[in-house]
Amino acid sequence: MGVTTYTQEFTTPVAPSRMFMALIIDSHNLIPKIAPQGIKSIEFVEGDGGVGSIKVTNFAEGGHLKFLKHKIDALDTENMMCKYTLIEGDVIFDKIESVVYEVQFSASGNSGCVCKMTSEYHTKGDMELKEEDIKQGKEKAMGLYKVVEEYLMANPDVYA
Repeated sequence: MGVTTYTQEFTTPVAPSRMFMALIIDSHNLIPKIAPQGIKSIEFVEGDGGVGSIKVTNFAEGGHLKFLKHKIDALDTENMMCKYTLIEGDVIFDKIESVVYEVQFSASGNSGCVCKMTSEYHTKGDMELKEEDIKQGKEKAMGLYKVVEEYLMANPDVYA
């Protein structure tokens, strides 16, 4: 099994605590509400959102994915960090055994934040991933972050 690691980060004028609440703690409620064209629902099938919980993201009809299942490995609300593993999904598991994500929200100037995401792709056998192989997923994640940012900017009292 090979491991390929990618790191990306972006800055936002939204406070780190608000982004963490929206994208990690309450994502199962917020995301389907503000992005129904892409995500139909997010449901916990085990646990209540803490470490060990498993949640399923169900995508809207017509997309290239139907669902993804993640397990929460670590959740540090004080330091606004979450580590979780993609353990199941349709389509993508022909080359990939699992994907481990770590997301950290840190304060930056002007009361905004920096979001740093590290993705570890654990491939099957000696499969090798190229950046093009995961580019679409990275773009979709960044698009979702932007939708959340726009929503929080337009609704300054949400998660304040």
